[in-house]
Amino acid sequence: SSRRRHTRLLTVTGSSDVCSSDLYTEIMGFKKVRRNPHMVFMRSGKDLFVLTKSEKPVDPNPGDDNAIHTAFLVDGTEYKTSLDFLKSKGIKIIQDEERRKGTFHGYSAYFHDPDRNVLEIIHLQNDPLSDTGE
Repeated sequence: SSRRRHTRLLTVTGSSDVCSSDLYTEIMGFKKVRRNPHMVFMRSGKDLFVLTKSEKPVDPNPGDDNAIHTAFLVDGTEYKTSLDFLKSKGIKIIQDEERRKGTFHGYSAYFHDPDRNVLEIIHLQNDPLSDTGE
């Protein structure tokens, strides 16, 4: 029998120098584990994600809309510290909210990376798969 190993892998695209890897390493604190001419492989704990250069990057959110985004979980004790740190680095926060309705409950903040990908930090306070949402 074969066993599947569960690895979370996420891809973020952009057009700048392999997708703003400095934001992810210097500000978000992720570790760069490998790089080739069009991809940077990053690690956060046991999770991996790939920043991939695209000749035709997608900008799915007009203006400061945040419907399409990539979320990164932060511990509750670190949410405010993380938010203050982003602001101190000149990162414009698009939206900062505390959600108590819907699928995802908790504190969250949205911001752009240099390629206009919308990122979210969230202190998730519920299990969204057990919540029926609205």
